[in-house]
Amino acid sequence: MTDIRYGVIGTGMMGQEHIRNINLIDGARVTAICDPDPDMRTGGQTLAGGDCAAFDSHEALVGSGLCDALVIASPNHLHHRVLIDVLPADLPVLAEKPLCTTLEDCEEVLALASQRSAPVWVAMEYRFMPPVKRLLGAVTKGETGAVRMISIREHRFPFLKKVGDWNRFSDQTGGTLVEKCCHFFDLMRLIAGAEVVRVFASGGTDVNFLEEDYGGRTPDILDNAFVIVDFDNGVRGMLELCMFAEGSEWQEAISVIGDSAKAEALVPGPSRFSPDGVERHSEFVLSPRASKSQMREVMHVDAAILAAGDHHGSTFFQHQKFFAMIRDGGTPVVTLEDGLKSVRIGLAAEQSVKSGEPVALSVD
Repeated sequence: MTDIRYGVIGTGMMGQEHIRNINLIDGARVTAICDPDPDMRTGGQTLAGGDCAAFDSHEALVGSGLCDALVIASPNHLHHRVLIDVLPADLPVLAEKPLCTTLEDCEEVLALASQRSAPVWVAMEYRFMPPVKRLLGAVTKGETGAVRMISIREHRFPFLKKVGDWNRFSDQTGGTLVEKCCHFFDLMRLIAGAEVVRVFASGGTDVNFLEEDYGGRTPDILDNAFVIVDFDNGVRGMLELCMFAEGSEWQEAISVIGDSAKAEALVPGPSRFSPDGVERHSEFVLSPRASKSQMREVMHVDAAILAAGDHHGSTFFQHQKFFAMIRDGGTPVVTLEDGLKSVRIGLAAEQSVKSGEPVALSVD
């Protein structure tokens, strides 16, 4: 079988992480990249290799005929436009989260995608992170008993500097609880096996970027929040986000409490942001109610895979499955519907922060 040829649309930080991970997969190669920023375009082309074509627009990339599959890693507010333009080409697509920044845009993408045969996969990397995958397995196998509560805590560094400073404003990100947290709401839905019916959130912009000015505009993105979500099967979830807590021992702590045990996925921050620059392994912990013993597993990941990104190998493991879907046939692990529902929850949380009131969601 000939190599599967990838085109990567958007070669900033996340686009380059995608390229590094595609490079690790036998039978996959990046043959075309595009980015309107010349520095990002050069960086992406260099990572992909000398025979990779470079374009300044996604239209030119898709029209080149050089690609068998597409990865969309452009800024959030461009996802809708890029998807609307590339979906008619009927190539397999891996689209970075969030799917779009508004519910209306998500719905338009779903309607257009329903008219094509090639799959669209929404990139929710956290599903494929080894400790999270182990946690999901524990829930599926009944190691926790019936799930009652889900708690996700992320204590991390502020949003990074991006080209054009697009990630400083909610109208371009969808808001922090969409941009940063849609994958956490996706995980909650997956763990609960249910849909969210009520969202109540409190948050603010209290520390980060307060002195920044962009032509008279000041950043309006939240840098901390609590979000409570109620599911239609009685499960409760809570998200705790703080984006001025760099240096925490664990960047993410994902806990599932059932009626017989508590399971935790513990994830350190990226090594390039740690004080000593040393990569630490993530962990899985299972604490049964009826026992004083605790089971703790260190999740070892190959060093080359860890070095390819900031997500503890999850981008690589996601690409493995995406590649297998293209090669062997099948359906996306994370669907467009999953992408839409995670955005819907994030938007409800943003609305709740602004109004101070809970937001009810209907279950389709």
